[in-house]
Order: sequence, then C-alpha cells, then structure tokens
Amino acid sequence: MRILVSGASIAGPVLAYWLTRHGFSVTVVERTPAPRKTGGHAVDLFRPAVEISEQMGVLARVEECATGTKRMALHREGARRPVEVELSKIFGATSDRHVEIMRDDLSEIYYDATSDDVEYLFGDSITEISPDGEVRFENAAARRFDLIVGADGLHSNVRRLVFGDESRFSAFIGAYLGVLTLPNTFDLDGELRIHVGVGRTTGIYGARHLGDARALFLFRSERELDYGHRDVPRQKELLRKTFGGFHADVDRCLDELDRTPAFYFDSITQLRMDTWSRGRVTLVGDAGYSPGPAVGGSTSLAVVGAYVLAGELARAGGDHERAFPGYERAMAEHVRGSQAAALSAAQTLVPTSRLGVSGLVQGTRLISALPAGPSRAFIRLVSKTARLYNSMTIEDYRPSAATSGGRVGLR
Repeated sequence: MRILVSGASIAGPVLAYWLTRHGFSVTVVERTPAPRKTGGHAVDLFRPAVEISEQMGVLARVEECATGTKRMALHREGARRPVEVELSKIFGATSDRHVEIMRDDLSEIYYDATSDDVEYLFGDSITEISPDGEVRFENAAARRFDLIVGADGLHSNVRRLVFGDESRFSAFIGAYLGVLTLPNTFDLDGELRIHVGVGRTTGIYGARHLGDARALFLFRSERELDYGHRDVPRQKELLRKTFGGFHADVDRCLDELDRTPAFYFDSITQLRMDTWSRGRVTLVGDAGYSPGPAVGGSTSLAVVGAYVLAGELARAGGDHERAFPGYERAMAEHVRGSQAAALSAAQTLVPTSRLGVSGLVQGTRLISALPAGPSRAFIRLVSKTARLYNSMTIEDYRPSAATSGGRVGLR
C-alpha cells in the first residue's frame, strides 16, 4: 500500500517512520528544497513525545541537541530587578519527562531516522488530489496513491485542496507570535530572559550548541490585524510599533529586525474541524488540530497524532474507512485538552491586565522560593498543560506489540 505524506517538518517524518515499520510504502513531499537546518525556535517535547522518540531510537540525539536552558529571569515592566527561577523546577513539575529543543533540529533528527526507508520529494508540492487517489504535483509527474495525509502545518495545502479555505476552520485566540534570530550579544548561557507587561511578552534565549540567539514576541490584539501572510516588512513594523520602548533589551532585539537571517510571524490560531478525514485523505498535527503555536504543546501533539494514525492504519490492515475514524476517536480527547490548555496558557503568558502581570510575577517568585516538592504541587494546581500531559495515555502501536492490544504508560 502506497501512502503520500505532505510535509517534512515534525508530524510528517514521524508518521513516515511508523508507517514504514508497519510495512507501508511511504513518499513524503515537501515544498522546501531541502531539510531546514536554521535551528528554528524552541519547542517542547513532553513525556508522550519523549517516549515515542525513545521508541524510534533517536532520544539520545534529541537530548544532545536540547537547548540547555536552565534558568529564567522574569522582568516585570517598570521593575528594577527580575525574579529568577531554576527552570528544572518548572519542567520537572510540568512533565515526568521533558526536552526543550530547536524545532528544525528536531525535524532534522526525525528526517534522518527515515531517510533510508522513505522516498522524499523536496522542492515540490501537491496541486490536485482526485477522489481515486491520483495526485498532481507542481514539478513531479502525476502518481496514484492509496492514501494521502496532510502533515503540512497550520496553513495546510492538503487541507485547502480537500476541505476548503482555511478561514472555515481557523479560530483566532487573540494573540500574535513573532520570532527572529539574532547574534547572542546578550551572552545568554543557559538563561531565558523574559520581559512581561500588559498585553505583551518577550523571551530571549539561546541554545548551548548554537552561536546565535532567538527573540520571541507575544502580544495581544482584540481583532485580527491587517497584514499579508508574506508581507514581512509589515509584520516587522507591527513588532516595532508594539514593543518599541518596552525595555532596552527588547529594543536591541528590534534593532536586528532588518538584519535577521530568519524571521517568523503569525497569528496564534487554533484549527477546529468536525472531522480530519475525507475519503482517502486525512490530516495530522497542526494541519488538522493546531492548538496554537507557542502556547499549546503543538509539537508533542503532532508527534502523538502521527504515532496514533500509523498505528490505527496498521491495526485496520490499511483499511482507511476503519482506521481514520479510529484515529479520530483516539485523538479527540487529547486535541480538546490541548486546545483548552492553549487558551489558558495564552492568558497566563500574555496577561491582559496589571493584575494578571502581578499574578504571573508573584507565581514565579513563589516557585523560586519553595522547595521542589511544594513548587511542583503549585504548578500542577495552576497549569492545565501539566495536568494534560501527565494524564495522557495512548495505545502501544509498536509492531512487536500489535497483537497484544496493550497500553503503554504514556501518562
């Protein structure tokens, strides 16, 4: 059985890995000309995704590429001194197993785990999908596949071709995200430096194996802003207008906007669909159920979704009419939980009032002051994300356990 996967970032290669282990023939098409190796921005792998990576045999490399960020300094707008906290307290309380890694490093690791067994078509994209599985590409000759999976992110091309315009399914949750790469002139050695004010938050951090740094901008907006998806000058101007004069550190980051080698800007948007499948086509990860970039654990959710989809297809012997509903049932609760956690996280990370800013600062101060046990209990009490990922349980779909019907302790 031949399966086409669109997208070679996170969900695509993970899905390809497990599909090939279950005996399927997989082709991955990716619009970029080669695997991305710019580092990207930092993402979190929580316990379920860490354990799936371990099953794939790549966990050691994932841990080698971890950012190594150990401390956080939280600066409240107008305050003279930051609140400092060891991040091990937060991460240790948030999940039993956790790794922070640059997104493109993770993508490269998953790609390398599949490159010998999977056909990759770089520099190409899908232009048409017929009900019988015939697929037309921008460059390659048309081919027929038994199944097609969109793993191509929030602005999924596959979703647009099969389900319609993105506006039918996207839900703006009131915030925007910007990320840029800049020289590590801040000498960030294992430190995350956060500046928080009403309606706006920045984070500046590095990674132990990179020579540069990243600046992340989050800001509130009651309405969707008027800008083009590819209008980078307009996006940069929005950041300057929103964050100019916020803090000297932030102004230094803004000075790098016109020199940055890598820039990302987008709304924080959730994808809400009644179904992720139609005919021979289904969606995985952000393409079908994005909880919102930077706030909802979307990377871990994508890894889990890819693993579950491959497992359900194997369990159904490739019969998508059985596998796709099984996949959607298995993921439904996880998706609802992630989207709810994202809404809560966005409110916490980008406070809408002075009281919210004060609460974030005081909560951080409490975590830094308490011993590990009480601080862990406090974080579990207030964090929906922590409760979500610590309670997540998924089937064991590994080929060696395919007949056992057991569960693995991904919880």
